[in-house]
Amino acid sequence: MTAIAAIVVTYRSAETIDECLQRLRDAHDVVAIRVVDNGSDDGTMEVVQRHAARDPRVHFIANPDNPGFAVACNQGAADLADADEVQWLAFVNPDCLVETATLSRLRDHARESGREALLGADLVDEAGVRDTAARRRDPDFAAMLASLTRGAGTQLGIGVDEARVLQPVDAVSGALMLLPRALFERIRGFDTGYRLHAEDLDLCRRAREAGALVTVANDVRVVHIRGVSSRSRPVFVEWHKHRGLWRYFRKFEAARRSASMRAAVFTAIWLRFPLAVARAMRRR
Repeated sequence: MTAIAAIVVTYRSAETIDECLQRLRDAHDVVAIRVVDNGSDDGTMEVVQRHAARDPRVHFIANPDNPGFAVACNQGAADLADADEVQWLAFVNPDCLVETATLSRLRDHARESGREALLGADLVDEAGVRDTAARRRDPDFAAMLASLTRGAGTQLGIGVDEARVLQPVDAVSGALMLLPRALFERIRGFDTGYRLHAEDLDLCRRAREAGALVTVANDVRVVHIRGVSSRSRPVFVEWHKHRGLWRYFRKFEAARRSASMRAAVFTAIWLRFPLAVARAMRRR
C-alpha cells in the first residue's frame, strides 16, 4: 500500500523537465514514472528519452499532436495497467520540483487522515511566494456576474490556514495532486472534454462527490515554476481556460439555473476573454 506512480504531462517543457524527472527518480517510494508528451518541438522528448534509457521506471508516450492535458493524464494512468503494485497516483507538472520525501509525505498524510483523500501541496514560486491556485473554492458564478472586471478565476483562491496541517478545500491545483489509484479509477479519471484548465476543479469536485476528502498539506512545500509551457501561447491558453470554465458551469451548475442566468454566465465568461488575453500579453 505504499507504491507511488508519478505521471507527468509535457509540452515544450525542455526548460524544467530534466530537473523534474531527476527529482522524481530520487523520490521515496516512486516505483513508476510515466511521461506523456503532447507534441513538443523544443527538445523535451530528447531529455525524456535520456532518462528512460537510464531508469527502467521511466516510460514515455509521445503523442504526435496535443490532445490536451486531461487526455494525456489518463493516458499515463492507463499505461500502468501492468503495475499492480502501484496504489497511489501523483500527477506532477514538469515545472514542479519535488523533494525526495514530498510524495511519500503526501501519501502518509492521506493514509493518516482516516479516509480516502486527494491531496495537494503548499505551492510556491522560486521566490517563496505562495500560489493562490493551491487552495481553491468552487467557482462562484454569481460573484463573477457581480464583478466582470475581476473575472472568475481571480476569486477562487483562499488563504492558508496556518493552524492546520491538512486544510480541507474544494479544490487543489492540478500542478501537483496525489490520490489513491482506486479513487481515480472509480471516478473515471479526468474529464477529457476539457482541453486545458478547469479539469482539476472538475476532478476535485467529483472526488468530493464520491466521498473523498480534498485537502492541502500545508507542511509540504513544493516549488512550482509557473507557466513554462504556456508562455508562447497566451491566446490559446486563455481560450481554453474560458472554454473550460463554461464546460464546468454547464456540467455542474446549468441544470439548476434559469435560462437567463445561463445566458448571463456565458456572456460574462466570453466578455472576460479579451481582457484576460490582454493581461497575458502584457505579462509576456
